[in-house]
Parts: sequence; C-alpha cells; structure tokens
Amino acid sequence: MTVRSTPSTPSTPSTASTPDLSSKDPNWWRQAVIYQVYPRSFADADGDGLGDLRGVTQRLTHLAALGVDALWLSPFYPSELADGGYDVDDYRDVDPRLGTLDDFDAMAAEAHRLGLKVIVDLVPNHTSHRHAWFREALAAGPRSAARDRYVFRAGRGANGELPPTDWQSVFGGSAWQRVPDGQWYLHLFAPQQPDLNWENEQVRADFRTTLKFWCDRGVDGFRVDVAHALVKDLTEPLRDLGAPELSGEAALAQFAPGTHPFYDRDDVHEVYRDWRKILDAYTPPRTAVAEAWVPGPRRVLYARPDELGQAFNFEYLQTGWDATELREVITGSLADARAAGASATWVLSNHDVVRHATRLVLPPDTDTDAWLLSGGHAPAVDPAAGLRRARAATLLMLALPGSAYLYQGEELGLPEVADLPTEVLQDPIWEQTGHVRKGRDGCRVPLPWATEGPSYGFGAGGAWLPQPPGFARYSVEAQDGVAGSTLELYRTALRLRRKLLDGESLTWSDDVPAGVLRFDRSDGWRCVTNLTGAAVDLPAGEVLLSSAPLEDGGRLGPDTTVWLGL
Repeated sequence: MTVRSTPSTPSTPSTASTPDLSSKDPNWWRQAVIYQVYPRSFADADGDGLGDLRGVTQRLTHLAALGVDALWLSPFYPSELADGGYDVDDYRDVDPRLGTLDDFDAMAAEAHRLGLKVIVDLVPNHTSHRHAWFREALAAGPRSAARDRYVFRAGRGANGELPPTDWQSVFGGSAWQRVPDGQWYLHLFAPQQPDLNWENEQVRADFRTTLKFWCDRGVDGFRVDVAHALVKDLTEPLRDLGAPELSGEAALAQFAPGTHPFYDRDDVHEVYRDWRKILDAYTPPRTAVAEAWVPGPRRVLYARPDELGQAFNFEYLQTGWDATELREVITGSLADARAAGASATWVLSNHDVVRHATRLVLPPDTDTDAWLLSGGHAPAVDPAAGLRRARAATLLMLALPGSAYLYQGEELGLPEVADLPTEVLQDPIWEQTGHVRKGRDGCRVPLPWATEGPSYGFGAGGAWLPQPPGFARYSVEAQDGVAGSTLELYRTALRLRRKLLDGESLTWSDDVPAGVLRFDRSDGWRCVTNLTGAAVDLPAGEVLLSSAPLEDGGRLGPDTTVWLGL
C-alpha cells in the first residue's frame, strides 16, 4: 500500500476541468431519494470477493431503474479496514482493492449520464494509524509539530502508565492508546483510528483541500461522518467525565448544550461555516449532510444553510413501530427542519444498525447486542412479519416531505444476517468489546443479484462475508418484474413519489382509530398507515399504492400503508 507522504498535496484530476453541473437543480437535495452504497458489499467486478468501484459502475443501471436521485458511497479510500473503511489512509485516493481514481471518474461520469448525483463519505474526526501524518507523528516524538495534528498527551500515574482521562471509546475500552515513548493518543473509535486535532490549522487546511479535490472531480455532495465530534476541549487539565458508563454519546445529557468535552461542542460549527464557503463556490453549490448523533434541537444546527444544509434524523430511525411515537417524531422533525431552513431527512436502515426488516419486529425492549449474540434466536423473528412491517414503514417514510435515505438491499427486503459465525466477523467492535458485542457485519453482508452462483451474482467468486442460502429468494433476479415483490414496490413508490411530491408540509388527520396514522399532502394525496393488529376502514380516495394487498371489502390490513389520491 502506497500512502502519499505529503497529504496536503492533491492528486491531479483526470478530467481537464471541473465538470459543469450548472444545469442541475441546486435544490435537488431537499426532497431527494439517496441510496447508500457500501462499496465492499455492493458488487464485485474482479471476482476477489470484495466489492469495488467497477462493480458499482456496472450496477448503476439498477439504481437508475429503481428511481433514486443520488448514490452515497461509503468510504472507498485506501484503508486497513480496521473499521470497514472508516480508517482512512489517504483522503484523496482510492483503495487499490477497490480500484483507481480513473475508476472513480468513470463511475461518476456514468452516474451523471444516468441522471444520478454522487455523494461521497468524508471522515474528518480521525485518520487511520497508517496515514502518513500519523506515521510521521510517531517518528517525530513528543511536543513535535507532527504530533500536534493529533491529540497526544502524557499519562497519569507515577510513570504515566494510566490513560490521561477516563474517556471511553465508542467501540469499548479506553479512548486512549499508549505508544512506545510513553505518550498516549486519543481514539474515540478503534485504536487504529487516531483522532485529529481540529485546533491545528494544518488539519483544517488539508480538509479544505480534500473538499476541493472531490468537488473538482464532479462530486455533488458529502456525507460527514461523526460530524459532532471534531472539535474537543483540550484545555489542560483535560476533564474526566466521572463515570465510564457516561463516556459515550449518551453522556451529552449530563452537560449543558455545547459544553461536552468532545461531543457536539459549539465550536464545531465554525468548521462547517468555513466548509460552506467552499461548497457554495461551485455551480451549483455542493450539498452536505451531517451524521450527528445528538438531540433534535442540537442536530438542526448542523443543517443550517450556512453550514452543511442537512443532518440525519436518527430519532426517526430509533422510533419503534408505534403510531403515537412516530407522529410525535415526524412533527418535531419537520418543525426543527423548518426552523433551520433545511428539509427533513428520513432513514430506516444504514451500515451501522440492524436492518429494519428485522428490527421493526423485535420487541421494544430488545437488547440488540444480546439478540445478535444469540444468533437471532432469542427472541426468534418472523421474517414474513418483518418484511410486511418494513414495506409499510418504507411507504410511510417515502410519503413524508424531505429527503429519504435508502440503504443498499432494503429494496430487496433483506433481513439482518444475525447468525454469522463469530470466526468470520470483521467489525472491530467484536474484539474491542471482548466479544460482548457482535457488531455490524449482519447488515453489511454482500448483496444478492442472482438466484445462483458462488455469491448470488455479487461476483464471480465468493463474498467477503458469507451469504445465507435464503438470499437467493431476495435477489434482484428473483424479484425483477414480479408483481408484488419488494423490489417492484420500491420502483413503483419512487416513480409515484416523483409525480406526487410537491411542497414540504403535511396535515395530520385526528379522526382516525388509535394506532393509525393519516396525513394529507398539499399536493392532493393522502398516506394512511395501520400500525394495529386489526384491519381498519379506509377513507375515500383512489388507491395509488399499497404496501400489502387490501383485505376483503377494501379494508386496510395490519402493518400496511396505502397512498390515496384525493
């Protein structure tokens, strides 16, 4: 693996000039459908078992036919894969196992030819420990300029043998790692992911260069990983949090807003205001969305027009299958987005959570870590019930004003693969937690494209994570053109959504049975979701689409959503 020794020097784009995207709607993102591609699990063009950029290019017609507006690529940069690619060796290159910069350019060009926007993942909180800067820091020693790009500190104890603070890693254990000369460096995630020091101007300047590098290659936007964690209070002495169990993101509630030592500090917004100036210098302005695991009133700060513009709505993802809770979260999310001048975002699955075709039928008090450790058997899950509920949840989400983010494979109705053998697990959470948490591999199993073959069409060979035999019936080949299939439901829903969606508001109907959600859109249609265990009567209107067949007499069955024309 070759790592550029001067990270501040960008590669030269293969295109002669910045692609002209001026004819595109600058506000396309406000009500877009964005499809998340986890490249290593999407499609494998060279048969080595690992998905790659040429595989993505070959399957872009699937996304165009599905009807999405954009694809978001999870990290494809050079990486040790200590955290699935979120440990980045070089922010301005492609992992050779996944292709080259020319392959990226070809993929982006084909996406744009098909009318698809391209969003790339940016990981600014930390680099890989193999990044040229970190290797330089280790060699340079304490109090060097190279170490100031990261967060190095002396340890506590008589001989510095104790971590500088009680801060804990998201993946388990101390957030500090000791190096041979006795200092410790901060890693809020895996030890292979040292945190950058965003008080260092070199760090800020280098990310400005990275933004321009990808914008110049025609990228339409960025998804910003762990957007709330960049800026930290590094005032000496560093503050303990007081209790290890409060050291994660849940500890935000123990601090006044904006004052936690390393999460969601007010200072972080200065970074994004600086970035917005760069993004707005392009025609049209490039988009961005924050991954910020913070409460709604704080989350919308990242979505302000002079910052990133959008932020993921994880409160919606975390809401159970309950009409009252969903209505409350939807109403609050729309109000928060309006207050920020942004549009709302909706997501049901991604590369970090149990797939919603499984999650939505787990009992509300389920410990998902324990459930995964049981191989998905305690409690057992009914796949048919899970798929029915997932289809209803999807139609509800797609009827909401704002942007919808889909995760690869959900259009096939893929369930969580909870019974992966422990010996094949790749997620660092498994080792970092001492085998207490199985991790996120179950939602990252490579996609099935065909009903047969060593990896169901994922590639000519096997797949880097084993696919269960049941994946054949979920494959694109098995569902393509089949009336009532989940794939055809998504295609129809997205086609209708383009025609129906106008405006960014809705009006709730209160005259509904308990457990039923009903709202009207100003553009002349209605969405009704039955979250109860019994069929309910439908209001008047032309049935445009239903997540499951209506029951005798045209009643709306349990766990079903219908769109009605008014």
